[in-house]
Amino acid sequence: MTAPGTGRRRVAVVGGQSHSVMAAPELDLDVVLVHAPGMYEEKLHAYCERIEHADLSDADALFDVLAPLHEERPFARVLTTSEVGAVPTAEVTRRLGLPGNSPEAVATLQDKALTRAALEQAGMPAVRHRVVEGADALAAFQRETGARIVLKPVDGTASADVHFADDEHGARRIWEQYAAEGHARGLAEEFLEGPIISVESFSADGRHLPVALMTSVLDAHLVEMEHTVPGAYGAEWTEQLHEQTVALLTRIGLLEGPTHTEFLLTPDGPRMLESHSRMGGGGAPAVVRRACGLDFSRMFLSVPLGIEPLPEKAPEPTAAATVRFFAPEPGVLTGFDGIEELQAAGVTVLRAPDGVTLPGVPGLTELSGAPTGVMLAMGRGGTVPPIRAGWDRAMGYVIATAPDAAEAGRRCDEVERILRIRTTAAGQPAAGSEAVPK
Repeated sequence: MTAPGTGRRRVAVVGGQSHSVMAAPELDLDVVLVHAPGMYEEKLHAYCERIEHADLSDADALFDVLAPLHEERPFARVLTTSEVGAVPTAEVTRRLGLPGNSPEAVATLQDKALTRAALEQAGMPAVRHRVVEGADALAAFQRETGARIVLKPVDGTASADVHFADDEHGARRIWEQYAAEGHARGLAEEFLEGPIISVESFSADGRHLPVALMTSVLDAHLVEMEHTVPGAYGAEWTEQLHEQTVALLTRIGLLEGPTHTEFLLTPDGPRMLESHSRMGGGGAPAVVRRACGLDFSRMFLSVPLGIEPLPEKAPEPTAAATVRFFAPEPGVLTGFDGIEELQAAGVTVLRAPDGVTLPGVPGLTELSGAPTGVMLAMGRGGTVPPIRAGWDRAMGYVIATAPDAAEAGRRCDEVERILRIRTTAAGQPAAGSEAVPK
């Protein structure tokens, strides 16, 4: 735990990962981190004045923790990179009388139905959609659409609880599954073919700066397993993607901080899927920094407080970067092969201790100077889950910087070729697994 500095400004950070507060000492800031128990790395004590525990989704709980601390020594900002904590943080910001994004603006991005309404109000094309509250309504939407549909939570994140149906019978079946997962309301959309691309942006005082186009590779459950900056495709749509992003953020009145806005590139042009008042997940800030030189993790603290200005213009990429998550066979992790060979080839390898699974996407800052780095976030003895949502990417990742996207991908391929992650079902002999099965 860091000792509070005399005269230093103080901020509260709600949730998030280690990279979002590690610049605080350099910026002469004191940080009070509010997080859920067990969901942050213990090393964060070295970067924070104190760490408090609360339910990040509960504005009253956050306020009860932060209000007395604010009275003792005021915060300059209450900030978050957490999806679940986004609206509660904005509500606490308002109740404390601090500058920041309004709860209404943040809620419009978190609720995908509200996002689509804002798109339509701004005159931008939107995916055909409907908010449904039962099997009959979902089946009717599928019948009207006449093609494959997607059902997902209106405020979902990390691609959790996403279902597909090709006919009315399938629509009724997936509603049963969806309801069993605890949902009573969902967003139904037409299923559109095309690759995913996102705009990574940063805002200050209501000015929105698109910085990078990032392409992603999704698995069968729509979980993002790979990010690349600059994007491996879609450059011809740059102007339109930037314009639509800025139009949405302006329309809803977002004022500051990082944003992550996702599009599907259809044969008829881009269709915005969703936007978030936070940094992109899955190591997105690291690939943006490696490719473009802007450190969103540092800017998250420095720009809202006026310590550093938001650039007038985004820098052109000077390199390409890719982060790719490992997806070994589910089971108990028994060991690794190929680590020594990777290290001999100049790859930096970080490992969690045996019996430990590090939360979030650890190691991004520690690997920032490595042209190719590997983070094995689960130690031996951990249980590798099947990947059904972003938080299931628990095994770790490879991240690489190269002159272009193709070479960055090739370096990740080489790591996959060498590294073997061994897992076994309980009571079964261990088996080797490619880092990312082909």
